Amino acid sequence: MSRVADDALPDLAALARTPRPLADAEALALAGVAPGPALLRAAAAVRDAAFGDRITYSRKVFVPLTQLCRDSCHYCTFAHPPRRGEAAYLSPDEVLAIARAGAAAGCHEVLFTLGDKPELRYRAARDGLDRLGHATTLDYLAAMADLVRRETGLLPHLNAGVMTADDIARLRTVSVSQGLMLETVSDRLSQRGGPHFGSPDKHPAVRLATIAAAGAAKVPFTSGILIGIGETRRERLAALLALLALHAQHGHLQEIIVQNFRAKPGTRMASHPEPDAAEHLWTVAVARLVMPPDVTVQAPPNLGTGYLADLIAAGVDDWGGVSPVTPDHVNPEKPWPHLDALARETAAAGKVLVPRLAVHRRFLAERDRWIDRGLHTAVLRASDSDGFARTETWTPGACLALPPMPAVGPRPGTLAPILARAQRGTELSEAEIVALFEARGTAFAEVCATADALRRATVGDTVSYVVTRNINYTNICTYRCSFCAFSKGKTAEHLRGRPYDLGIDEVVMRCREAWDRGAVEVCLQGGIHPDYTGETYLTLCRAIRAALPALHIHAFSPLEIHQGARTLDLTPAELLAMLRDAGLGTLPGTAAEVLDPAVRAIICPDKVTTEQWLGVVEAAHRAGLRTTATIMFGHVDQPVHWARHLLHLRRLQQRTGGFTELVPLPFVPMESPINLRGQCRLGPTFRESVLMHAVARLVLHGLVPNIQTSWVKLGAAGAQACLEAGANDVGGTLMNESITRAAGAAHGQEMTPAALEALIRAIGRTPRQRTTLYGDAPAERVAASFAAAPALTERATAAE
Repeated sequence: MSRVADDALPDLAALARTPRPLADAEALALAGVAPGPALLRAAAAVRDAAFGDRITYSRKVFVPLTQLCRDSCHYCTFAHPPRRGEAAYLSPDEVLAIARAGAAAGCHEVLFTLGDKPELRYRAARDGLDRLGHATTLDYLAAMADLVRRETGLLPHLNAGVMTADDIARLRTVSVSQGLMLETVSDRLSQRGGPHFGSPDKHPAVRLATIAAAGAAKVPFTSGILIGIGETRRERLAALLALLALHAQHGHLQEIIVQNFRAKPGTRMASHPEPDAAEHLWTVAVARLVMPPDVTVQAPPNLGTGYLADLIAAGVDDWGGVSPVTPDHVNPEKPWPHLDALARETAAAGKVLVPRLAVHRRFLAERDRWIDRGLHTAVLRASDSDGFARTETWTPGACLALPPMPAVGPRPGTLAPILARAQRGTELSEAEIVALFEARGTAFAEVCATADALRRATVGDTVSYVVTRNINYTNICTYRCSFCAFSKGKTAEHLRGRPYDLGIDEVVMRCREAWDRGAVEVCLQGGIHPDYTGETYLTLCRAIRAALPALHIHAFSPLEIHQGARTLDLTPAELLAMLRDAGLGTLPGTAAEVLDPAVRAIICPDKVTTEQWLGVVEAAHRAGLRTTATIMFGHVDQPVHWARHLLHLRRLQQRTGGFTELVPLPFVPMESPINLRGQCRLGPTFRESVLMHAVARLVLHGLVPNIQTSWVKLGAAGAQACLEAGANDVGGTLMNESITRAAGAAHGQEMTPAALEALIRAIGRTPRQRTTLYGDAPAERVAASFAAAPALTERATAAE
């Protein structure tokens, strides 16, 4: 090694302790470093700092659109000349058959592989395109990508070869990502006798120009290097630095593949030596050290058979595309590992295998910039809140089987300190809470188990519920929250149900019916009717109190209080004092949705702001009125927004102590306007729904003792799972439920006390009927609830 390289060599031990970007000279100096423990530790530390315990992969199906190519790479068996009796291109029916098989096997991505511009070399390709009605291979590719996406929902990733800026822009409208291997920056490998001689599309300058054009077009892009074809280590580093420079300019590289050459019979390089495992590990490690943390480093697992654990130790964070349906058409002699086996090997190395989409999550988070608008609905519906692949068919509100829950394994080392801090009641940081929400596999199970142990130590094994009736007195609303299928304008009958406005007498009658059926509470909420004022809410309280003085009035969201106060030219605190004196007992902490301005700007831009919601709730607490707290999650939000929401609640509770409980409300998407417009995810996944209860228990420990789960959103089995992950309350019997039902939920409008208690006892817990403020329900109320007449839902629904 030269003296310059000696001087530039980075301190690998220091890098392992404190990962940082390398300067170009430092990177080039790595050419003389052996693939020893110090190098691998430094690379693994960089990987862990960026990706934690996750190793990702894409569950995909491969469509070899054509195996004709104008290039003649001397190691390739994918491309071949025209063959008698063999069509130049797959037909649309053949393409769809492959794609449908992939969709049936749970794939999210369709990877189109093809030779480079075969029509420029072969008459057979030109004739084939004529028969298909397309001028070029890229024209046909665009049509097939669009067809597959429309017919199957799979997200296209296109490996289309060298392209112009116009080609890239056209294909951007039908694909979520594109790719082109750089392979090498060595021009000498394109000279006579080299592996790329006779392959004009393999010249480094040509390929770099395509990768740069993709960056300019804002296309999420995959590239990489091919090692062992005659290049030097320094040339590999130069290739990585060339890719790094393009990424620094455009920010578009999502993954770098480190692919090791495999000699194939029948090629000119059949006897060329393959790089050994040590050389592969060295290249993976230096790639991880060179590339920034927003770019993943991938090694195909079928090309690293026998040393996958070593690849993980060298800094790999992605296995690339693995297909349960189709072979690796580039390396057909190397079958894909079974996904269960890949998950086991990954877990044995201390990591969890996480399925991702063809477009990586950071691009999904900035989809307006990086993804064609016509593809937004497809990527949203395919993703979970972390931006990874949604692997569940389960959706809140739907009567579907629950996904399996991971078993508890060894305590995850990265989460152990966070869990310990939560158990002590210490406030967690935003980043720590996000880490809990991102837990998967045995880490997910450990978060849930820790939360449940904390629940048991805090509030015991009793599960409480309240006999209540929901009365949604009007669904006419001046607000147009994009998630809400309940509220209607006076002429908005095209939405689910007709507009209605219950009179005072009808509300009081429903309260009386609830009392006769054992209720201790009535919950009143409605739309913001244009004719309602603060006096309307006062009148409701006075009428109910006069008719039923022992019935607790749990009513009016912070939005209703804010609006009502404004109509009377009062402050929220002043109206709250008047409502308290008129008989109001507590407030439901709804209209919170997610307490983050960025989220509210999308789902409820004209609603109360985060600060206004918190201000009304704090005013209620100061007035002696306790409230619940809610979070409605799983639409356009992310774990960082959930973390901010929980921290807002924790800090307010520290000031006032006024929250009785937190009620997580999984977003029910079916009939919501934002879903009908294709602008949101399909609600939270089941994993996310359970985690919300568990993480809430941990974050709010010592301050909010009760975590409630919603059987209306989750169903009986879902509620039981949450009760075993930190929740201790199953809400109310409801008698009527309008808001979630309007959104398309199918779990019913009433759960009788007998049914709720059976749900609780089925998991070995003890039921307790409670009051709104978590005292024991009076014995006569309990007796009345079990002796109640048949459910009221049919008559109430007809009246609405």
